[in-house]
Amino acid sequence: MTDVIVVGSRASALAKKQAREWLEQIASVTPGVVFKRRLLTEGGDRDRVTATLAEVARTSGGSAFSTDQERALVEGEVDVVVHSLKDLPTAVAEGTVLMRTPGPREDVRDVLCGSTLDDLPHGASVGTGAPRRIAQLLHLRPDLNVIPIRGNVPTRIKHAGRAGMHAVVLAAAGLNRLAMMPPADRSHVFDPALFLPSPGQGALGIQVRTGSKAARILAGTGDAHVDACVRAERALLAELHGGCSVPVGAWGRIESDGLLHLSAAVTSLDGTTQVRASGAGPADSPEKLGACLADDLLAQGAAAVLAAIRQP
Repeated sequence: MTDVIVVGSRASALAKKQAREWLEQIASVTPGVVFKRRLLTEGGDRDRVTATLAEVARTSGGSAFSTDQERALVEGEVDVVVHSLKDLPTAVAEGTVLMRTPGPREDVRDVLCGSTLDDLPHGASVGTGAPRRIAQLLHLRPDLNVIPIRGNVPTRIKHAGRAGMHAVVLAAAGLNRLAMMPPADRSHVFDPALFLPSPGQGALGIQVRTGSKAARILAGTGDAHVDACVRAERALLAELHGGCSVPVGAWGRIESDGLLHLSAAVTSLDGTTQVRASGAGPADSPEKLGACLADDLLAQGAAAVLAAIRQP
């Protein structure tokens, strides 16, 4: 008897591309399984007016880009959800679990689109709605005028050069997946050691019901190294009680010494204060490394930065 697995994802071009990417990869190791697609709409897709994703998340009952997909998974409407891992809260819905993260991971870096960083004039307007990106941009260039924008990748990239906006910031992963990376003379790819990415950026999150048929079929899939990196990043974020509404950057990678290296930063929204930490440890203990770095950040004053951001 053929196993049928229903795979849910958002309906944006990027989300559909990510789901196709994963399905093409998984088909070779799941012979005899039929995967069916189902597109789902999230609060962040329906609400294109509210200025910030944090506000959308509050009205959506959790996350701007994962709440409805998790509900569909829990209620059995789909068997698997393919997320952009950076959009998924560190605490997943009860009765569900993340499978080992697929590899390879896409580029973790952020990209300034529309101008090089050096070519941005003093006081230039740069579009991004992500608190982490706003904070880190202002830390690098306090003179910039950061303007909140939202929308899918094609919509946001069209803002560059329009109505006085000099550039926008997007994830390299999405630009690469959609073949929309600007030319080098009209972009700046940030060094991830300097401009730390969102935890999980560039990675996919494969979520299933605990103990389900899909969980059994997909057991053993994924990439152990990529999984260790993102687990360390998400553990750090969880220890800081953070999410997409707080400016926490984290970057995990396994280097030539075989150790898992993690760098992290918490930056005030005005960019004036930044607390950084880095460390390394065994790749088989990623959560321990993430928790240790979170403690380091808190000891350096990150708690005060985060408390000021969370004030109503």
